Amino acid sequence: MIDPLAEVVTLLQPGARFSKLVHGASPWRVSRSDAGQPFYCVILAGGCRIAIDGHEPIELLSGDFVLIPAAYGVAMSSLEPPPPGVETLAPNALGNGEFRIGDPDSPIDTRMVAGHCSFGSPDASLLISLLPQIVHVRGEQRLATLVQLVREETREQRPAREVVLSRLLEVLLIEALRSAPQTNASPGLVRGLSDVRLAAAIRGMHEHLTRAWTVAELAKEAALSRSTFFERFSRTVGISPMEYLLAWRMALAKDLLRRNEVRIAEIAQRVGYSSASTFSVAFTRHVGRPPTQYAREVQAVANGA
Repeated sequence: MIDPLAEVVTLLQPGARFSKLVHGASPWRVSRSDAGQPFYCVILAGGCRIAIDGHEPIELLSGDFVLIPAAYGVAMSSLEPPPPGVETLAPNALGNGEFRIGDPDSPIDTRMVAGHCSFGSPDASLLISLLPQIVHVRGEQRLATLVQLVREETREQRPAREVVLSRLLEVLLIEALRSAPQTNASPGLVRGLSDVRLAAAIRGMHEHLTRAWTVAELAKEAALSRSTFFERFSRTVGISPMEYLLAWRMALAKDLLRRNEVRIAEIAQRVGYSSASTFSVAFTRHVGRPPTQYAREVQAVANGA
């Protein structure tokens, strides 16, 4: 059986940028801006607060794991933050990927591993849109173990390091996404797959991509009326059923075009279009340029032109 979540994460092509061990001595506050970079954090001891992109802060305690597939602004503080207007000293590098933050005269009361990864897929933004905006998991030791393995592999210069890191990050992302409490997950693929009825339709789309799906046929897969299915899918996944199907077809088409291994007509057939011309029209409307031009451009970038 095809696993939609695994397919999306694999197509994202995750890679490690860096991870660090942070020792916090209350009170402290730190913030940074990222251009939509994936961010993850696991609390090893103590606790802190984290606010993502201006949302209300979340309290994190020992054993908590947070994943943000696309972070633009991350603000973190001790559980009891400094008074307003009081600046925190910049993190002090201790060496070996470790940092200390907060009052230099206070005892350390929080330890965490924080890291950023990157997504190699040029179509990452489309795929990320299918995932929750934030994943918060409590008490899953497997995630802490995976983060520690990522940290250790990041620090070592062993053979096949990048391959090992990419596989570890794939497992870490999948484990985080499937461990998330579905009632708290923001709209996206994870919430859709947690709904038994919607999951049947989503798996149907992934398993039989070449089928000429309609909303009525997808509703039948989900054993729901057409109107109920459409409303429930849109609310839970965040986009309509046909928007999801189109997004996934275009993501796969782009991946096949980048590989430059098969002709346009075969790509069209693989992603559910009856002819190369109908595929080209849909691709051009969605991407903004014809598939042949897109293929030339990505190959030129790959070749360093």
